[in-house]
Amino acid sequence: MTNRRKWAAATTVAALVGSGFAALVAPQAQAADWGRCLAGPADRQAVFDRAAQVSGVPEKVLLAVSYMESRWDDHGAKVSSAGGYGVMHLTQDAAVRHAAKVARLKGDGAAPDTTVEGTLTRAADLTGIPARRLRSDDVANVCGGAAVLASYRDGSSSRLSDWSAAVGRYSGSRDATEQRQFAAQVFRTLRTGAARTTDDGQRVTLAATPGATAAPAAPVTTGDDVVDCPPTLACELLPAPYQQTGSDPGDYGNHDLADRPANESIDYIVIHDTEADYPTTIKLVQDPTYLGWHYSIRSEDGHVAQHINPKNVGWHAGNWYVNAHSIGIEHEGFAATGATWYTESMYQSSATLVRHLATKYGVPLDRAHVIGHDQVPGITSANIPGMHWDPGPYWNWEHYMALLGAPLGPDRHTPSDVVTVAPGFADNPQPLTNCASGDGTSSDPCRTQGTNFVYLRTAPSDDAPLVEDPGLHQDGTASSTEVSDIGPRLTAGQKVVVAKRQGGWIATWWLGELGWFKATNAAGESVVKPSQGVEVSAVGTDPVPVYGRAYPEQAAYAGTGVPYQAVSPLLYRIKPGQRYVLADAAVPTDYYRATTYDWSSPRDGTAIVGGTRYYEIWFGHRVAFVQAEDVTLH
Repeated sequence: MTNRRKWAAATTVAALVGSGFAALVAPQAQAADWGRCLAGPADRQAVFDRAAQVSGVPEKVLLAVSYMESRWDDHGAKVSSAGGYGVMHLTQDAAVRHAAKVARLKGDGAAPDTTVEGTLTRAADLTGIPARRLRSDDVANVCGGAAVLASYRDGSSSRLSDWSAAVGRYSGSRDATEQRQFAAQVFRTLRTGAARTTDDGQRVTLAATPGATAAPAAPVTTGDDVVDCPPTLACELLPAPYQQTGSDPGDYGNHDLADRPANESIDYIVIHDTEADYPTTIKLVQDPTYLGWHYSIRSEDGHVAQHINPKNVGWHAGNWYVNAHSIGIEHEGFAATGATWYTESMYQSSATLVRHLATKYGVPLDRAHVIGHDQVPGITSANIPGMHWDPGPYWNWEHYMALLGAPLGPDRHTPSDVVTVAPGFADNPQPLTNCASGDGTSSDPCRTQGTNFVYLRTAPSDDAPLVEDPGLHQDGTASSTEVSDIGPRLTAGQKVVVAKRQGGWIATWWLGELGWFKATNAAGESVVKPSQGVEVSAVGTDPVPVYGRAYPEQAAYAGTGVPYQAVSPLLYRIKPGQRYVLADAAVPTDYYRATTYDWSSPRDGTAIVGGTRYYEIWFGHRVAFVQAEDVTLH
């Protein structure tokens, strides 16, 4: 999609610039000698120079605006597909019926349709040049466009940045977000420069101005000032900053605007810990150059602060697909000493908040959708080692799910090959090491306390090595009992298929291999519950790839202007004969495009939806995705 077509919707209605704007005409435009602009060589570079001198618009600004509008091409007397004429894309007048429609819907009666002045009419009025000549004569068109742009400038400053508001108005939109986006693109062109030979053989050059930046824009309306909390929590509102942090439109933070669940479904609630105390946490989320999440919960009293409205996309999970479909909740504390920080007040407040959000946005209250940050998959194999492991082994998932009203108990009364892990937190003190604050080694034992997982080993023996996670340990190191090593851990709430039983041990398929775990905890109670579940196996005799995101196929991007996002399989495989448990059969196949400031507003954010079907499965410690055509459901 060309930049010109991107602004087609706004300019087709003639910019609406005559409605709602004061007709401020810069002194240069008022006193301009447009005959002097028309006289002289027709060479396009020279025309821009004359138009700049007559209008008072800096030549570089005029060139950059024209480049964004037409790439300096002339259409003769023909109107473009976006409703404009010539090098400066002067727009026609247009009838606007929206106000009348709204009036009828409100029951206020039918208001008359209105005609809004386009830039073509405005240029004719400012210069005295007939509209027919402005349409067909490229010299007149440049002069007319310069006059319109000058008329939008309030003041006489020669600084390029002071022209950003006028440039935004020239975009043809009354929407402030769209104006800022157009101005940002024009100033990006000013910084980089441009040169080309036009469709009629004219050579035009715009020298780069590296320091050109648009004037700071007013804050964008984000909706983050609207509290979305259950009344019993009395949440504090501490909005995260949605603002530009540099001169490039891609330099902004710390979340993206969206219109969820209208344009992206909310399917996950991600439980984090902050790895910081509460004051530090609040400072970080209010830093536009840092990450952004939706809520923070304080340890001592369970106090909740909201930062990002759930309709918007936070940067919290380390996986853009999961970000686009999730709400992130941070809990004050450190994963290695979690039991010290994870208070009952915190659990109670968090569960109250999650129940509210799950009910409002339709998130299933199970461990495939209320997930830890440690369950979020890497988007590619290279990303796996850097994925987080919070809230860690000391977060009491069994207690938490009970507070949510979704306890991890049996959901069937007969034995099953599908089981849910529920090791009994207090009676499950698994050995862990390196819980010291950065000054320990892997041999330093952590304090004995309840944990939320069971270890998997390569054989049914306490002496057997722990199972390997080739994605997490790509350097070839072995799995360990280190507190951050989630590779060999089967965590409360996960569902697995029982492949074998032997001497008090259970075997299940784990990252493509067989892993064994003890069937009972320290109190002699079973660590699994019989469960309903659908099993997933590979189709045919070849190993099946798994993915860290459910992005669309390449054909879905055609004609959208959004670059194709390659779907790279992770290094794991489901081998023939192995079975895993289906976590969700209704996975959305989409990609939410939001890469520059203001581009991701509800009007501009783009969701590319594909036809490839994915399933979410329980796979190792994390969740993963498989393509439906690669597997069979049992």
